[in-house]
Amino acid sequence: MPNRVSLKAVQAFEAAARLSSFALAADELLVTPSAVSHQIKLLEDQVGVRLFHRVHRAVVLTDAGRRYAEEITAAFARIDTATRNIGRTEKSDMLTIHCTPSFATQWLMPRLARFSSLNPDIDVHLNASATPADLTTAAVDLDIRYGTKLQPAGTMVLPFPTETIVPLCSPALAGGPHPIRAPEDLRHHTLIHSEICLVGWRDWMRQHRKVPLDITRGPRFDRSFMAISAAVDGLGVCLESLLLVERELDTGRLVAPFGLEGLRVQGYTCNLLKSRAELPKIRSFQNWLFWELERSAHA
Repeated sequence: MPNRVSLKAVQAFEAAARLSSFALAADELLVTPSAVSHQIKLLEDQVGVRLFHRVHRAVVLTDAGRRYAEEITAAFARIDTATRNIGRTEKSDMLTIHCTPSFATQWLMPRLARFSSLNPDIDVHLNASATPADLTTAAVDLDIRYGTKLQPAGTMVLPFPTETIVPLCSPALAGGPHPIRAPEDLRHHTLIHSEICLVGWRDWMRQHRKVPLDITRGPRFDRSFMAISAAVDGLGVCLESLLLVERELDTGRLVAPFGLEGLRVQGYTCNLLKSRAELPKIRSFQNWLFWELERSAHA
């Protein structure tokens, strides 16, 4: 028996077995009954087993034919299902993005609807975790990272615009019993620490040497979005990037009591494989991402 049988013959057999008739199978396949009979005879010769009993003008599956028909019918059903599924998604491309949790929560997710409206054929799969993705082995198109880390050869590293880090707090805290109008006013307030941030209160104090603050005290968080949330809730004053608090400033949930000028840092990068850089889905997201970043910086 050859390794492969004729797909045309298998298709004729499946129709005849399902309809219990060579004539009906021929109508479905738009061929003559004799063509169906010929294809099934060819299949029987190829597999070396009789598949149908010919009884007068009727055809009845043999036991071997019935078992074979069950398998073939199931296989064709899977093909039909796969075809329908791919038909639903043929206009979509999946873009898989790995991202730090804080950038994903504070900046990227509120804007994804804009990207999707501009690129309706691209579906985004966003995976947020602090552990960097290995672009060479993981099924990830882009990795948005914070901080510096040596990348494998063949990786394209695209730095974000520099960020501004300033003290931030709730309006109720800024205008409360101990108003915050000058750096020395922070002595009366709890300092919130973002342990993963590249700039901390110690760096801020170097610029304000005449302001003695106890930076050993205060709650500490290993994610910026948690420190920002704590500040919104009035727990204290956080030192965070304006890039991550655009919504909170726009809605008035946070204020910058000393203004929007502060320490500058280059923290985030977009990382991708050079070999995949020109894929349309990656190029579209990259162009959109840096356009939005520039817009945020100007805002």
